[in-house]
Amino acid sequence: MDGGTTNFKTWNILYPVYINSKKTVAEGRRISASKACENPTALEIGDCCGHLKIPFAIEIDKAYSRDFMQVGRVRVMLKRSDGNLCNPLIASKKQLMLRVAELVPRHPGRIKRQEAAASASNAAPSKSGKAGKKKR
Repeated sequence: MDGGTTNFKTWNILYPVYINSKKTVAEGRRISASKACENPTALEIGDCCGHLKIPFAIEIDKAYSRDFMQVGRVRVMLKRSDGNLCNPLIASKKQLMLRVAELVPRHPGRIKRQEAAASASNAAPSKSGKAGKKKR
């Protein structure tokens, strides 16, 4: 949790499903698939909110009701108690989702995972599936 304000129960909630390009609108995606990112996590969303200087709180023990296997959600404070915006560039929840979806693919942890996956796939060449089949 980001320190400071304790009454985070009234903040807006962002589930990773909202910006997941692999999900449909019926499954909970809230922005267009072309602008969404692939399989974001609550920790990545929280880091992006910190980068945008928006107060946030990560709740790891919570899950989205339509997809309870993916755990975690992020609470964000878009407006202070006096009504002023925390970040003047982000006035709505939709704008925040679009900005976070732009930042998540460039997250440092994600870049390291992609490099590791690329090196692992290049190391082991795959065999053809037809080898060893008998013709009748």
